[in-house]
Amino acid sequence: MHARIKWSEKARFIGESGSGHSVVMDGPAESGGENLGPRPMEMMLLGMGGCTAYDVVHILKKARQPVVDCVAEIEAERAESEPKVFTRIHVRFTVVGRGLAEKQVARAVELSAEKYCSASIMLGKTAEITHEFQIREADED
Repeated sequence: MHARIKWSEKARFIGESGSGHSVVMDGPAESGGENLGPRPMEMMLLGMGGCTAYDVVHILKKARQPVVDCVAEIEAERAESEPKVFTRIHVRFTVVGRGLAEKQVARAVELSAEKYCSASIMLGKTAEITHEFQIREADED
C-alpha cells in the first residue's frame, strides 16, 4: 500500500491513496483550518467503519443472507492528554435485509471484529471496542 499526504495551506492536507483517490483533510478554525474536510482522526474512524461494514456485508453475502443495506455508526472517546489515542470505540450496526438470520449477523460482526477487520484490530490495541447490531426488515421504513 502507498499513500501520499501533501500540505495544501493553513491546516489543510490532501491525502492521495495508492489506488488513485484523493481526500481533503482539514482542521477547525481554532487550529488555523477552514473546516473543509474531516480531521485526520475522524478519517481513522471512517476507515475502521468502512473496513468493518465491508466485512459484515461480505460475510453475510457469502453466507447467502439477503442483506440489502448496512450502516455502521461509531462513537469514540480519546485520551485527555497527548497522545490523544482512542480509548473507547463503540460500533452500532443497522443491517437491513429480507429475513436475515440473527445468528448469521452476530457471527458476521464477531468475525469482522476478531479476525478480518485490520483497522479494528489495530485500533483495539489502545481502545476498548464494543459492538452491537440491530436487524431491520427491508420492507420497513
